This record gives sequence, structure tokens and C-alpha cells, in this order.
Amino acid sequence: MIINKAQFTISAPRVSMCPKEDKPEYAFIGRSNVGKSSLINMLCERKGLAKTSATPGKTLLINHFFIESTTEKGEKNEWYLVDLPGYGFAKRSKSIQQQLEQMISSYILQRKQLVNVFVLIDVRHEQQKIDREFIDWLSMSGIPFSIVFTKADKIGMPKAKANAEAWMKQLEDGWEEMPPYIITSSEKRQGRDEMLDYIEKYMNTNEK
Repeated sequence: MIINKAQFTISAPRVSMCPKEDKPEYAFIGRSNVGKSSLINMLCERKGLAKTSATPGKTLLINHFFIESTTEKGEKNEWYLVDLPGYGFAKRSKSIQQQLEQMISSYILQRKQLVNVFVLIDVRHEQQKIDREFIDWLSMSGIPFSIVFTKADKIGMPKAKANAEAWMKQLEDGWEEMPPYIITSSEKRQGRDEMLDYIEKYMNTNEK
């Protein structure tokens, strides 16, 4: 898949204010400071498309980016990449945290255009309770999702692969079928082709 166009469309404080079109949406979410904005910029090859911040937990809105892409067969597709607020930022007030949780769950459960949720996980760390609870909730809610391990360059690909495999193995206690996963590095541009191929396959499946 080739990204021809990527542009910011809207920041919505509520699901009702998201774009009305029927274009498919691929949402990105993860704990604060997981490298979400950097990954989005790397995928779209647009530095500064998604604003990176030195302050974790800055994204408080549902951000839509319009994407025009071309498949290997030359077919053009239009879709939205959706940047959801990060979860689990301890310095937020309880009221803001609850507001964000409500916004995130409303979007994920109610948004008919949503095709897949990419859950971002920092590959350097062991499985965190908040991440496990979130993906368990996605599974129980019947939401299609995949796991994207980020920041592989910080520890090197061999260690990143070992960590990712160990992380996934911990899911075996409650899962019959493992969700797909991709290991990425925004710095080294690793995992970009795999992610775009994954989205393209999803599009082809949904069109049939």
C-alpha cells in the first residue's frame, strides 16, 4: 500500500462530532507515552501530522486523519486513521479520566465505521494490568483489534521479538485464539510495510 495523501480532518470532543461519512476507520490507542503520534507520522510519512508532545496524556480528543492510499493492484482507497486519547495517565484528574474513558468506550462500541483497533504496547516493558484489562474488554465486546509493539529500536530487534513473544504467551491463560501482532520502531521505520499490508488485507476482506 502507498499513502498518497494524509491530512488532519477534525478533533472531536464527542463521538457525535466525528465525520459522518461511511469511510472505514482504523483506530490507534495505547497508554500515554507509548509512541502513538510518532508511529502515525511514520506510517503516513508525514512528520508533524500527529502532534508529538513531551507531556504524556496530551491527546484529549478523537483526532481523525483522512488517508488516500493505493494498493499494489492500483486500486485507490479512502479511509480515516483515528488517533484516540491515551489511557492510564496518572496525573489526570479523576473527572477528566472518567470523561476520557467514556469517550473512548463510546467511540469503540458505537462507531459503525470502525474496522480495527490497533492497541500500542511499549515492547520494553512486561505486560501491564491496564493493557491486559483493555484488550480483554475489546475481546469481550467483540471488537476486532491487533497489537502493535512500539519502540523496538530502544532494545534491538532480537530482544524486542523475545519480549513480544513473552507478552503474547501471557495471553494464553484466557485466550483460545491469539490476536495478531506487529513489532515496530518509528525511529527505524520498522513494521511500516507490515502494518500497511495488514490494513490493505482488511480492506480487501471487507469489500468481499
